[in-house]
Order: sequence, then structure tokens, then C-alpha cells
Amino acid sequence: QVQLVESGGGLVQPGGSLTLSCTVSGLTLDYYAMGWFRQAPGKEREGISCINSSGDSPDYVDAVKGRFTISRDNAQNTVYLQMNSLKPEDTAVYYCVADVISDSCSGYEWLAHSDAWGQGTQVTVSS
Repeated sequence: QVQLVESGGGLVQPGGSLTLSCTVSGLTLDYYAMGWFRQAPGKEREGISCINSSGDSPDYVDAVKGRFTISRDNAQNTVYLQMNSLKPEDTAVYYCVADVISDSCSGYEWLAHSDAWGQGTQVTVSS
């Protein structure tokens, strides 16, 4: 059984930083792409970042590019999302997702159909 558990969310002031972690069990992470999505209140869930199995080809949507960094430690079966220069509009529940079919990022619409999701962690950016 595949399980993904996010941690690291919380309340942070605008301009601050947080690092989210996603620890995976029941799956050998070496072979699969991983991604992060978020869902703000009243909005649809959106993909924001993806990383291929080897970790050398990260992808970001424009809204977070230059501020967020995705990385992974396959030995620890963990994926990270370093978030800097946080803005109030980054407030959302953040979810990690595993692409249990592909080792490369195939787009967020594809990734959204995965069955392997974490339970989410709340990030609130407010003064």
C-alpha cells in the first residue's frame, strides 16, 4: 500500500520561508516522478511543481518559479519543497503526489489523475 505523508506546513509571515517534506512508503521512489499540488480556499487544486525520478529535471509553474525549489532524496524516499519569498496568495493546502507509472514529468493534468496522494499540509501566509 502506497502512503505519502506531508509535513512542514504552518503559519509564516509574507516574505518568509517554509520547507515541506513528503515521505513515501510502499513505493521505491527511484523509479517515479513526484509532484506538488496546492488548493487554495474556494479554488481548484493546481499543480505547481514536478521532479523526475533522478531529480535533474525539475519543473515549476510561473506562479512559483524562482521562489520554490523541489528536490528529492531517493535514499530517504522523501521529496521536498523549499518555499521562499512567500506571499499571501500562496496560502493553501499543499499535497504531494506520486506518478506511479512514469519516471518523468508528463504534465500536471496527467499527474492529477494519480491515485497516490498525501493528505495535505496547510500553509498560511499572513501578517
